[in-house]
Amino acid sequence: MDVFLVPVASDRYELYCEEPDEPQPQDVAPPTGIVRRLVHRFRELLAEAERERRHGASTRGDAPQRFTARVRARIMRYAAESIAEQRLLWQLRGRTDAALLYPDDLTDAHAREILRRQLNRDFERHRFWLAIDSVGLIASGALMLLPGPNIVAYYFAFRIVGHFLSVRGARQGIVAVKWTTEASTPLSALRGMVGVPPDVRADRVHEVATTLRLEHLAAFFQRTAIP
Repeated sequence: MDVFLVPVASDRYELYCEEPDEPQPQDVAPPTGIVRRLVHRFRELLAEAERERRHGASTRGDAPQRFTARVRARIMRYAAESIAEQRLLWQLRGRTDAALLYPDDLTDAHAREILRRQLNRDFERHRFWLAIDSVGLIASGALMLLPGPNIVAYYFAFRIVGHFLSVRGARQGIVAVKWTTEASTPLSALRGMVGVPPDVRADRVHEVATTLRLEHLAAFFQRTAIP
């Protein structure tokens, strides 16, 4: 598993990866139990969001989509792009080895310290929101008296699953994963683009992403980098 330490400000970094999710067996019966069913459905929605991001854009030869279908496809693609950081943590849950690629203008020791600091920050943040959303889920039980599905409860339940998986992944990355490191010149090039307007730097960022063979890095950097 390759994890990239991406400079997104003069003194701030974000962890990034594009490790694909492991395919889920198609012939396995749905799991039993509320929590397992919730996790199973959560993963199905993530897989659907990823498909929308990769193949959802219509071409000129495609039949026109209904308005609701277009809105749903756009929401799913946005969801897939906005959960890159959490997906990294989810991937770490089952890992024992991973590689950290960092800008070559940092020392190895400094890069490792940033990695530890980021994972600790993520652990504390997701643990905090796990507690908050758990309270929200309990409070949403009052809406069960109303007719129709309890959308609020579903919202909090899915957030709880995401934060729970993130807490486990961050913990795994801190205490169990054996990290190797590698300096990267292309990542250092991104640092010089942070202060450049997004429309001006777009082509250069895309070149770096192509060099690193990262399909969605350009969109991630354009969204997160701030002067």
